[in-house]
Amino acid sequence: MELLSKIKSPDDLKVLSDAQLDMLCEEIRAFLIDHVMISGGHLASNLGVVELTVAMHRVFDMPQDKIIFDVGHQSYVHKMLTGRLDRFDTLRCKGGLSGFPKTEESIYDSFNTGHASTSISAALGMARARDLNGENHQVVAFIGDGALTGGMAFEALNDAGASKTKLIIVLNDNEMSISKNVGGLSEYLSRLRSAPKYSKTKHGLKNFLKKFGRVGDGIVHVLDIFRRSIKFATLPVPLFENLGFTYLGIIDGHNIRALTNVFERAKKMDGPVIIHTFTKKGLGYRAAEESPHKYHGVSRSTTTLKRKDMDFSAAFGGCLTRLASENKNVVAITAAMIDGCGLGEFATAFPQRLFDVGIAEQHAVTMAAGLATNGIIPVVCIYSTFLQRAYDQILHDVCLQNLHVVFAIDRAGIVGEDGETHQGIFDLSYLSHIPNLTILSPSCYEELKQMLNFAVNECDGPVALRYPRGEIPFRENSQPFMVSCAEQLAAGDDITIVATGRTVSAALSVCELLTEHGIKADVLNLRTVKPFDVDSVKKSVEKTHVLVTIEDNICNGGMGSFVRSFLGSLTDVRMMHFGFGDCFVPHGKPKELFEEYGMTPEKIVEKIIKECGQK
Repeated sequence: MELLSKIKSPDDLKVLSDAQLDMLCEEIRAFLIDHVMISGGHLASNLGVVELTVAMHRVFDMPQDKIIFDVGHQSYVHKMLTGRLDRFDTLRCKGGLSGFPKTEESIYDSFNTGHASTSISAALGMARARDLNGENHQVVAFIGDGALTGGMAFEALNDAGASKTKLIIVLNDNEMSISKNVGGLSEYLSRLRSAPKYSKTKHGLKNFLKKFGRVGDGIVHVLDIFRRSIKFATLPVPLFENLGFTYLGIIDGHNIRALTNVFERAKKMDGPVIIHTFTKKGLGYRAAEESPHKYHGVSRSTTTLKRKDMDFSAAFGGCLTRLASENKNVVAITAAMIDGCGLGEFATAFPQRLFDVGIAEQHAVTMAAGLATNGIIPVVCIYSTFLQRAYDQILHDVCLQNLHVVFAIDRAGIVGEDGETHQGIFDLSYLSHIPNLTILSPSCYEELKQMLNFAVNECDGPVALRYPRGEIPFRENSQPFMVSCAEQLAAGDDITIVATGRTVSAALSVCELLTEHGIKADVLNLRTVKPFDVDSVKKSVEKTHVLVTIEDNICNGGMGSFVRSFLGSLTDVRMMHFGFGDCFVPHGKPKELFEEYGMTPEKIVEKIIKECGQK
């Protein structure tokens, strides 16, 4: 790492020769492959933006100039070039570097990101603030073609184009988000990349000139300098020009000299500019180039899923596929997360009944409402953190009309190393107060299977089925699922423990530890969070006079708050709620985070003993 180790800030790039920059990019790729395959993280996306990131940091003057990374998972190279290389071993570890831009981590991180389609809006706000403050720096939004499918990005493009505000948007077009891009915009960009008229003109001219040997090759080289002008003259008028942008493209996103030139040109232009670059995701690592979706995010270790360690997403996908084979009205909807939500088997079996709408969660939910009005049973598969974006659509378009839409909420609760923007610890709070909505929370495989069957075949209104990331337990002797019926897992007269979903196993461990202190617990598995089994909980609490709730959600507005609101008439009851506080939970291994926030069985027992005393 002869060159990379000497880069302490973007200023160090400005003195390197073209040849040294090429060498630096090779070193960056080698470093990424070596470290990310060990630490885990987003590999393919960062391999694809090496030259783009180097060129941006060479041309723009950071931190005075601002670069806002959309989503932010492709910011590893940016971190390496801004003085954080020596901390890269801590990437996504508790207390270490975040996998996304973080303003408190570095002055070079201009804006916290983690969800898609936000960069143009944030950049336009920064650019307008710059103008209001009489300042004169550059503001750059760096967005991928996958994120550009989100409706918020179009809202920002519309505003920015009409505003005439000085703003640079770099569109990284790699034909790939997490799953393959879909929709009209993706097809439009594809047409720009492969316009027949342009291709015919270019290849015809090259073939003609090559007949003249070396002289012809020299002319081809000179003409390549002008290929952007040739391309623009033969392409349809781009969408972006019609919105009010100066369009520069299509630029080879792996050619630092071409990128440097276009960035220098954009700096001198007035008004909004969009630079369309074309890159290859995973470049430099053959496996990632051939299967970019598999290497979008890599784990510290890759294991084959077996029955004993099947994860919730895979189990859900298998169950849904079986239900769809029995009911032709069942369809699945996802927002660019076919593989992430375990829908690969469904996609193979029922390609005409799977709708990938791109990164457009709001559209996904309201489209599901439309399907439900005509007898179709839509199962909307979205991560908990991304479903937040469709709150109004859930409330207004689905629940207000009491439509039969099933929400499969993946990654509910703590997800770990992706940090604050991805922790799914808010869904119980933002869903439990919505009328007509039934909320289910499975703790094991058998419950997941039975709950999904209920949601699809037995319920006639909206249902949310939330489940965590990771291994799914196969609990023996699980009682048959009945909606609004809690499952009693242990009996005792001293304390009532109510848990749901992932925390049920913790509740059982707490029960075992409490017996060592002579405390016998009633343990209730609240499989239906809403409407929950009020009678069973109330009967237990009237016996024990101590209520402990455990949930993988924030306490404020969560399951514990919901239960307490129905027990308000009870007096002389001591209540303790275990969940996450009024905070955003940072990145780290789930086990570490449960420990820090007092959510391990040992920590829970310690607090119970402290508050309630021994038997």
